[in-house]
Amino acid sequence: MTAAPSLRADAQRNRERILSAAEAVFLERGADATMEDVARRAGVGIGTLYRRFPTRESLLAEAYSARFLAVAAESRARANALEPLAALRAYLEELVVYTSVYRGFAASLGAILQSGTAGCEAMGTEGRRLLDRAQQSGAVRADVSFDDLVVVAVATSLATEQLGSPRTRIAHLIGLFLDGIGARPARN
Repeated sequence: MTAAPSLRADAQRNRERILSAAEAVFLERGADATMEDVARRAGVGIGTLYRRFPTRESLLAEAYSARFLAVAAESRARANALEPLAALRAYLEELVVYTSVYRGFAASLGAILQSGTAGCEAMGTEGRRLLDRAQQSGAVRADVSFDDLVVVAVATSLATEQLGSPRTRIAHLIGLFLDGIGARPARN
C-alpha cells in the first residue's frame, strides 16, 4: 500500500465528513445504502464523493478500516497464547462477528479485503500469518489458502446475517470448516 498524498484542509474535512456520514448511513440502512444517501448526509456533491471513493466497496473498506485494524491487533495480541488452530479459529470468528456490523456487508467482504486500506491490509496479513502458523504446525492442510478462509468467512457471515450474528452459530460453522481443513494422517 502506498502512502496517500496529503489533502488540502478542505478536502480533508470533506473526506472526514464523508466517512462519518458513511458510518451513520451504513449503520442505519446497511451496506446497500446508496452513495447518494452518503453524499447527502455528508453535505457534499456526488462528484466529490466519487472522487474520494470511486466505488461503494472502497467507501465501505475505508469506513471499516479502523475496525479491521482493531481486530487484527487483538488477534496478534492473543495468538501466541493459543495453539495455532485455536488462534486461526478466533480470528475467523471475530472476522465474522465484525462483518455483521453493517447489514449486507458480508456480500462484499472479499472485494473489500482486497481494497488496500490499512485495516484490510492488516486483516489479510494477520490471516495469512495465522494460516501459515497453523499449516507449519501440521494442524491445517497445506493446500488451504487465505482466499479459502475469506470464502468461509463470507459464507458464514451470509448464513448468520439474518440471525443477528449469534456467536454460538458462528462458532459452530467455523468449527465445521476447521474440522474439514484439518491435516489428515497419510493413507497407506
